[in-house]
Amino acid sequence: MATNPVPRFPDGFLWGVSTSAHQIEGAADEREPSVWDVFTSEPGRVKDGSTAAVACDHYHRYREDVALLADLGVGAYRFSVSWPRVNSPGGLGFYDRLVDELCAAGVRPVPTLFHWDLPAGLDWLERDTASRFAQYVSVVADRLGDRVGKWITLNEPAEHTLLGHALGTHAPGRELLFDALPVAHHQLLAHGLAVRALRAAGATDIGIANSHAPTWPASDEPADREAAEFYDVLLNRLFSDPLLLGRYPDGVGELMPDDADADLPVIAEPLDWYGVNYYAPARVGAPQGTESESGGVTLPAALPFSVRAIEGRPVTDFGWPVVPEGLTELLTGLGDRYGDRLPPVVVTENGCSYEGLDDQDRIAYLDGHVRAVHRALEAGVDVRGYFVWSLLDNFEWAEGYARRFGLVHVDFATRERTPKASYRWYRDLVRGRR
Repeated sequence: MATNPVPRFPDGFLWGVSTSAHQIEGAADEREPSVWDVFTSEPGRVKDGSTAAVACDHYHRYREDVALLADLGVGAYRFSVSWPRVNSPGGLGFYDRLVDELCAAGVRPVPTLFHWDLPAGLDWLERDTASRFAQYVSVVADRLGDRVGKWITLNEPAEHTLLGHALGTHAPGRELLFDALPVAHHQLLAHGLAVRALRAAGATDIGIANSHAPTWPASDEPADREAAEFYDVLLNRLFSDPLLLGRYPDGVGELMPDDADADLPVIAEPLDWYGVNYYAPARVGAPQGTESESGGVTLPAALPFSVRAIEGRPVTDFGWPVVPEGLTELLTGLGDRYGDRLPPVVVTENGCSYEGLDDQDRIAYLDGHVRAVHRALEAGVDVRGYFVWSLLDNFEWAEGYARRFGLVHVDFATRERTPKASYRWYRDLVRGRR
């Protein structure tokens, strides 16, 4: 464990933790099904054959989890609102109770309005889903807006597009490759319509949580550099340029639906802050005629790039390389690219998968990344907050329960919570003792 004090952050810097509804809530029989319920019911979709029907049972144990947040001392809790639950009788009442409990504990509620659990029967290939999303957002904002001051529209539309619709490894399990690009556009349109709906409800602190990874060419060879540039456009700029510049990157717009250009003013509705989810850089080269692997996902040989291993770095239990300086590079790179069009930034997810209660590797990981955020601050990036993924061990999508990202250990047989060493380390950090 690192012993040097973490540098001082500005007063008011927001320390938090993050979760998502489908991964922790359980109580699946008390809400409408989502695309993830359908997906996990199909044999072979999840590596350990599990589902999130019970997960951490947060739906019934939320008071216990809010008590953990209060003890942790964080200023904010990022959770997601389940659209299928809101569609169900009494479902919005759960979030009413959760927000009340958070406010009573002095923890700021930061809801994410979409974290991949689309109601079964809806489809991001359909443009109308964006309008349906805005209607749902209005319902949530009308109910919770008197106590919620900070909102997130979408979580990681890049991953939801790539994994769920291009490669088929996440719900809804489609393998459309580049024919999945309308899914990206419709999610971005949904974001813009949601911003308008939130503004109409009086919200004044609105952001999005976009995943980003610095893209490193595998070599200086022109073919590798060209492949890395394409990857960067596809996984990074496709989801930030429309929001912050009001246009798609060159070469992408013509692949979008015919009405995409007309939607760009909606997509580019001004944001109050910009959320960044970071885990590791990507090292990318020209296609090699074989499949490649990225973050546990197999990429087809037909793609115009291949993802290569980043060697010489420690890796997490997920096999992801630990590269804290990549977060500094990412944050400063966003500032360089977007200049004064980049609003204040919040790191909305950063974390790692490790086993064990005495999780010194997680402490070292978090320590390194917190310092990386501070270096970005010193370089002039207006970073306002940092959220650890995640409060609890949870259902890790297609990995099932095999990956543990939590500061708190969950026994999935009993649902007993046990804070890990990293929980105590982060508690000391946010309480100013580091």
